[in-house]
Amino acid sequence: MKRILTALAITSTLVVTAGCASEVNSSQTPSSSATTVADANPHSGYNMGDSKTPGAEENPHGGHGGHSENSKLEPANAVATLTVPAKVTNKAPIALAIDVKDKEGKPIANFDKFQEKLMHLIVVSDDLQSFNHIHPTYKGNGRFEVQADFPQPGDYTLFSDYKVAGKAEQVSTLKVQVPGTNSNTPKIDLATTKTFGNTKANLKLSQPTIKAGQEVHLIFNLSDAASNQPPKDLQNYLGERGHLVILKQSSPLTEADYIHAHAMKDTPPGEIHFITSFPQPGKYKMWGQFNRNGKIITADFWVDVQ
Repeated sequence: MKRILTALAITSTLVVTAGCASEVNSSQTPSSSATTVADANPHSGYNMGDSKTPGAEENPHGGHGGHSENSKLEPANAVATLTVPAKVTNKAPIALAIDVKDKEGKPIANFDKFQEKLMHLIVVSDDLQSFNHIHPTYKGNGRFEVQADFPQPGDYTLFSDYKVAGKAEQVSTLKVQVPGTNSNTPKIDLATTKTFGNTKANLKLSQPTIKAGQEVHLIFNLSDAASNQPPKDLQNYLGERGHLVILKQSSPLTEADYIHAHAMKDTPPGEIHFITSFPQPGKYKMWGQFNRNGKIITADFWVDVQ
């Protein structure tokens, strides 16, 4: 059994500024505000990916790429800039543009696909109540565009995951603020069995107590909510049996709070397995994503790390 880990360079947290920026969608007016990222700052991520069976020795602290060749590549040290409209609201999708440049400020034109996409964008509210995994469209000359929903007022963090051609995979941390008052009280539900639409998910852990820095085996046991049997329509999602994003409850959210794990291969029917580690004590929220006949199921769970 072989489990593969990679190292990843992650950009530093954004510095938010206001100003004029170009139009990001042909259907909108050019009026917009800009959010820029500071110089890239390499960090190691935490990831386990492309494994077949549990048990072999492995360093639990890898990158977000899930492929061994990523650790052999040089970091891109790219800089990402997020452009949003001047008026941001939670009542309609918002057009976003992400420009990726080198340290000299020149647009980067070429990117490699990974997990079937050129960019993966994780959009999460800072209270961890809202989550979305979307894929911006590449428009050329370093620019990616996408429509994103922000379901409630408040602060949001966007983890932009991309791979400059020939370089190691990189994650840039971007920020968006949606004006207004959020009256919802964040909830931490430590239940290990939940139902999401037509799918029931049970979270099993390899040990009763999760300790920071120790490798842990996570099993999502899926069953059809009606028949209580393993789903017969599970398909790969983005080239793998499933994806898992983990964020530590923190304020503000930074790249150090982000973990991206990839499902292991050749596991029993209805079971999606991941192996990772949690760098620090605290409460973490996990979003496992699985494909049932073309419909993506997002199963969220909280865990308490000692």
